[in-house]
Amino acid sequence: MAVLTGQVVAAFSRRFIVATAAGELPCQVRGRHLRAVCGDRVEVRRDGDAGVIEAVLPRASLLYRSDAFKSKAIAANVTQLAVVVAARPSFSMELVQRCILAAEDQGIASLLVLNKADLPETPVARARLDLLTRIGYPLVTLSALSDVTPLQSALRGHTTLLIGQSGMGKSTLINALFPGADAVTAEYSEALDSGRHTTTHTRLHRLDASSTVIDSPGLQEFALQHLDAGALAHAFVEFRPYLGQCRFRDCKHEVEPGCRLQEAAAAGAIDPARLQLFRSLRRLQQNAAQRL
Repeated sequence: MAVLTGQVVAAFSRRFIVATAAGELPCQVRGRHLRAVCGDRVEVRRDGDAGVIEAVLPRASLLYRSDAFKSKAIAANVTQLAVVVAARPSFSMELVQRCILAAEDQGIASLLVLNKADLPETPVARARLDLLTRIGYPLVTLSALSDVTPLQSALRGHTTLLIGQSGMGKSTLINALFPGADAVTAEYSEALDSGRHTTTHTRLHRLDASSTVIDSPGLQEFALQHLDAGALAHAFVEFRPYLGQCRFRDCKHEVEPGCRLQEAAAAGAIDPARLQLFRSLRRLQQNAAQRL
């Protein structure tokens, strides 16, 4: 049985599709402890028309989320996170920021994609994103139903993970970027102000020789239990010039005198809402740890 090197281009729980030089192979993993995700480079032992993943090669990045009980890896070797939002259904700014914080922890660049630009509520949605665009996160505004050209240039040279809540139009974006993808789309519920899950697995699509896009199922939550207080603070890019500068080495950035983050927030150098989010996330982590 030949051993091949390839890339995981689709992940269905413990079943995978791996693209190799000899074509795509349906695969399973060797043993119960080996974990592979979409985007992984792997070694596969071919057996007829199928294969077994025997090793996962070193990763450049791994985007994942975790609560107090389990972690969920989403994609590997990603160089850019594209968080898709829309004015309808409404999106959670906290969830958007949690996704970006997880990306920052892995050294992954982030991009904001405001879809459904033709909706009359779009200016309000864009204003909500000012919290992030002010600190340097780029924003692309488009309507996937009419023109995805504004996004295409931002995808060049990257392995981009599309992520976001259900109903934001990720599947419509995928169908516009890759006409043969046939991603299932669905109307959102105005009564519930939410979308329905249409993507059930993670899938990698190739845009060109140096650019790929990974589509992922819609999110309703994104826990960050794997980030300790130091890693969490460092994931806030605008905090970095002030970290390690507080009067007390173990500063919690709450009410301690000489806290540089509090001083920066009071001076308008960082947004108080971002400092409050950090405090809220840190308390959630502490409470979860105490319950274990």
